[in-house]
Amino acid sequence: MTTRITKTRFAPSPTGIMHVGNLRSALYEYLIAKADHGAFILRIEDTDRERYVEGAVDVIYRTLDQCGLHHDEGPDIGGPNGPYTQSERLLLYRQYADQLVSQGDAYPCFCSATHIAENDDSEQTESFGYNRHCRDISREEVTRRTDAGESYVIRQRMPLSGETSFSDDVYGKITVMNKELEDQILLKSDGYPTYNFANVVDDHLMEITHIVRGSEYLSSTPKYCLLYEAFGWEIPHFVHLPLIVGEDGRKLSKRHGSTSFDDLVNDGYLPEAIVNMIAFLGWAPGSDTREIFSLKELEEIFHIAGINKAPAVFSYNKLNWMNEQYIRIMPFETWTKLVKDTADPCFRDTPYDLIMLAQVLQPRVTKLSDIPDMIRFLTTRLPQSRELFFNKRAKLDADKAADILDKLYPLLSALGSWNETDLQELLEHACEELGIKKGQIMGSLRAGLAAQQVTPGGAIETAVILGREESLGRLAQALLYLREV
Repeated sequence: MTTRITKTRFAPSPTGIMHVGNLRSALYEYLIAKADHGAFILRIEDTDRERYVEGAVDVIYRTLDQCGLHHDEGPDIGGPNGPYTQSERLLLYRQYADQLVSQGDAYPCFCSATHIAENDDSEQTESFGYNRHCRDISREEVTRRTDAGESYVIRQRMPLSGETSFSDDVYGKITVMNKELEDQILLKSDGYPTYNFANVVDDHLMEITHIVRGSEYLSSTPKYCLLYEAFGWEIPHFVHLPLIVGEDGRKLSKRHGSTSFDDLVNDGYLPEAIVNMIAFLGWAPGSDTREIFSLKELEEIFHIAGINKAPAVFSYNKLNWMNEQYIRIMPFETWTKLVKDTADPCFRDTPYDLIMLAQVLQPRVTKLSDIPDMIRFLTTRLPQSRELFFNKRAKLDADKAADILDKLYPLLSALGSWNETDLQELLEHACEELGIKKGQIMGSLRAGLAAQQVTPGGAIETAVILGREESLGRLAQALLYLREV
């Protein structure tokens, strides 16, 4: 192959959400191009009109942008080889299909779907699906039937003997017997190309050097190669990626949980963590033992040689761990904004200390979606049960807690400044002066403030988050509740 700039393309069909497998293809295509200072192209394959979903193109743009996978050419920014939407290239496909027919490498087929179905069993050949009924009809008959307005498709004329081989950058040399290849449809009767045909034409015209896709497409690759040969075009590199499976070893699907980018984001995962996780679905960085890589770092270290053949396991436990790491190292200002966006709807009119809340949550949160449950106490003012104050280990019950809060309340009310340091000093002093164990004081205070036993921070942090007025008001209500119930 002659030396030329590395060019890859992400060519999704606008059929809805972006699944993990599609996003992995986009990521690897992006990284292969960027690692070699090449170009990453976006092409929209919208030729399957039955599966087209309105708004799906916007999902593609948004997902790539959130993941940082910025394309160098595409429908929205143009480029030297546009248009980049297949439905705008129909005349090109017709031109190249007609060329194959004139060369004898393709032929018109007038068989209806009903005819093919009826003859599948009775006239089955060694190939599958279609019995090549129209393969050898004369030019005169073709002209007569097309002039009469008969509907037809254009099929590729596969060789009936011999074999076709190709080299894949991951799986090595693969050979198939030509007699096993069906005379596939290239151009449908409505003038739209099939997926395989449009890909070959577009990849050549857009100068794509590396075709990256799932290993399920290995079986169709010989058909691609034969098309390239028929046109006399240079065959690009093929990079087939291993299957993605769940932890049960079965192909990843909705039964395993969220399998689309949007679902994962809605579940509280950060785009950076999702990208990092997906990078490891079939690839390893060689001797580098790190597991956390920024996109920029991946651009520098990624290489096709690191892609393996074994099925890649999508582990939600691993994704949880990665998400935690990204939250822990996130700049505090960025983290605070994320907390505010999540917390404000939960707090409604309840005042709170955002900085303290963000500090408390950052080392404890796994997913952003955990935050609402973790801070639910901020809108729950009244204890719902005396059992909240029971702590066997601290030898604490509701009556004991009531006595402790009764003694603490005037001390807290008289406190000059409401901050973590002063609250800590006051409570330590109270333990000594009142002869009460620290665990009993903290347990009583936490339950009285939060109306629950478990909070993301301790009693003092909870008091700071709520602020002086809200904290004292809650403790007063808790005391009334404990005395009356």
